[in-house]
Amino acid sequence: MTLWQGRIGGEMASDLSEFTVSVEFDRLLAKEDISGSIAHVKGLAKAGLINGDEEANLVEALGDVGEELQTGVFEFHAGDEDVHTAVERRVTELAGEVGAKLHTGRSRNDQIATDLRLWCRVALSRVVKETLAFQDLLLFRAREAGDVYLPGYTHLQRAQPVLLAHHLLAHGWAFSRDVDRLLSTVERLNVSPLGAGALAGSSLPIDPDFVADELRFNSRFENSLDAVSDRDFVAESLFDLSLVGVHLSRMGEEIVLWSSDEFRFCVLDDAYSTGSSMLPQKKNPDIAELARGKTGRLIGHLTGFLATLKGLPLSYNRDLQEDKEPLFDAVVQVERALRAMRGMYATLQWETERMQDAANGAAGAAVDLAEYLVMEGMPFRQAHSLVASLVKESIERHVDLAELVGAHPDLGLPGARLLLPGAAVSRRISPGGTGPGPVADQIDRFQRRLEVDKARLGALGFLDGD
Repeated sequence: MTLWQGRIGGEMASDLSEFTVSVEFDRLLAKEDISGSIAHVKGLAKAGLINGDEEANLVEALGDVGEELQTGVFEFHAGDEDVHTAVERRVTELAGEVGAKLHTGRSRNDQIATDLRLWCRVALSRVVKETLAFQDLLLFRAREAGDVYLPGYTHLQRAQPVLLAHHLLAHGWAFSRDVDRLLSTVERLNVSPLGAGALAGSSLPIDPDFVADELRFNSRFENSLDAVSDRDFVAESLFDLSLVGVHLSRMGEEIVLWSSDEFRFCVLDDAYSTGSSMLPQKKNPDIAELARGKTGRLIGHLTGFLATLKGLPLSYNRDLQEDKEPLFDAVVQVERALRAMRGMYATLQWETERMQDAANGAAGAAVDLAEYLVMEGMPFRQAHSLVASLVKESIERHVDLAELVGAHPDLGLPGARLLLPGAAVSRRISPGGTGPGPVADQIDRFQRRLEVDKARLGALGFLDGD
């Protein structure tokens, strides 16, 4: 039985059913549909649209259905078009005729918008929790790294030495922005659409503010047309998740490079790598590669859904059914990627000697030579040109740069000392830079940022019971 039986006669064509039925994926919203329906029933009772016995009967039946869903004994039927149909059918089977009153004063349009917002605020909170756990690991490994350094790169060319801790925390701060975006999205989407009806509200004396409070929304909708057609929160969620994926992809690309024989900056743990079906010697960074590869999938979800939204007139259109599959998949893929990458990073073995040898080339301290000359009073452009000419001469004549620097009247022995292994890293003193002092301060600031973000997540309270 369809929810519109009466206006549309006969059986639904099989082609229509196959193309439009959504229960195969929107059943994921069953828990939220139960919660939203219980709040709606309480709102109907408050409005005097059902009596106390009917309220109790419906709430009990909804609770029973929720238990069946949780334990896996709930049976979806072939005629269940979507999760709403399935729940209402079963409630009616358990509660009898009063089940026909369950849908009083609401439409599937405001119902699904409510379910999806309820689901999003929990799902995104879970992603935040996983991201914070990864940040905790990066902080731990940054502290563990101590004074180990490696080349910092621009254009994938060695530029200046940086502390490994500084490098790891660079990823950590990117995740902090992800956390901030996700938490802001949760706060922004926490608005109840229930009571908007199909698009214009209701002539019945319902109280949308009451059900908003029941469902722990911050507020209820302001405009019923907007309430049922708004999927900004889905697009925002997909963007936030895509950017988490981009940051994971960047880290994955790095590990692909670093674990290669050409770099040999790290060794993957056997539990977080794979072999080859043909080549016995291979040890492959599959997690890193999939973190990189799946990001294209996340970006595709975002761009595809934006294309769906761009041409829709107000208010609800069936096109909006396309919001769920990309969102559900994006959450699953990002959660899995965060866990897998965290495990991989937790078990990585750093090849610190190899890292530091790669960073000890004299050219990596070239800017220190220029800055030394600046401190001696030389204009920077002149200093830059002087050092660049020495580097060029070193390369073309195959003469050690330190020898040329030591022989130069403007640099001499003080300049040559700047080229000693580790000297360039220790000289970085500016706030936020890679020197030992700034990094020690950065570690403290990062720890405080983590504590603030964990408190923000806890204050939302959507992971209670996890």
